[in-house]
Amino acid sequence: MGVVTYELEINSSIPPAKLFKAFVLDSDNLIPKILPQAISSVEILEGDGGPGTVKLITFGEGSQFKSVKHRVDGIDKENFTFSYSIIEGDALTDALESISYEIKISASPDGGSICKNISKYHTKGDAQIPEDKIKSGKEKASGIFKAVEAYLLENPDAYN
Repeated sequence: MGVVTYELEINSSIPPAKLFKAFVLDSDNLIPKILPQAISSVEILEGDGGPGTVKLITFGEGSQFKSVKHRVDGIDKENFTFSYSIIEGDALTDALESISYEIKISASPDGGSICKNISKYHTKGDAQIPEDKIKSGKEKASGIFKAVEAYLLENPDAYN
């Protein structure tokens, strides 16, 4: 099994605590509400939301995939870090064993945030991941982040 690692960094004018609440802690409710075409529902299959929790993510009608199972690996509300893995589902394709993500939201000098996302694609055998698939994944992740940011800018009293 190989591991292909990609990093994505996005700056935001939203403070870290508020962004973490919306983008991580309440994402199961917020993202299907503001982006139903991307994610139509999130259902907890086991656990309480903390590490070990397994969720079924059902994608919206416009997605090329139907669903994935996602496991919470770690969450630190004080340091604004969150890690999870895609452990099952059609988004893994024939080439992938799993995909793990690490998100860290930190304060930027201007009072906003810097969101760093490290994605690790665990391949089956010596399978290769086409660059366009990685680029597409980064664009989708960035789009979801920007939609959450836009929601927070339009609703300044949310998640205080």
